[in-house]
Amino acid sequence: MIYLQLFLVYIKIGLLGFGGGYAMLTLIQEEVVDIHGWLTIQEFTDIVAISQMTPGPIGINSATYIGYTVTGSVWGSIVATLAVMLPSFVLVLLISLSFARFKNNAHVEAVFAGIRPACVGLIMAAALILMNKENFIDPVSYIFFFVTLVAVLSKKIHPILLIVLAGVAGYIVYI
Repeated sequence: MIYLQLFLVYIKIGLLGFGGGYAMLTLIQEEVVDIHGWLTIQEFTDIVAISQMTPGPIGINSATYIGYTVTGSVWGSIVATLAVMLPSFVLVLLISLSFARFKNNAHVEAVFAGIRPACVGLIMAAALILMNKENFIDPVSYIFFFVTLVAVLSKKIHPILLIVLAGVAGYIVYI
């Protein structure tokens, strides 16, 4: 039963998760933490952090980790991962077959003009969801946040290096 529930949840997330993995995080959090209670907010936050550090899209990585965590089985990972990818695969396949023909269509351009800012809003909502007491445990957490934000916006330090440096700094500060 849990596999069917997991499949249906991730099919829905994959179908409605416009804007990529970060935009999906709000949907994922609502489903797995708020509605089904499969994870605590702390577990969800940890999975998001791990999903960011590992290669691949965050939406797929988090589905893989959550599927395993919820079921305790690799089959849960497979079900959640395939379910979250299936709608995108089908949609991209269908769009690619006809997009070249319609890409300069005023109606299509109007639809994308509305979708783009909505996707940015979903990504911002995901960022705000992650700004919780589990991630900001003391004033040092805010320093980590602002230093990382400035480093990313200046584009002088690679994000993976920032994650490693933050892990080392966290170990030094919190051990």
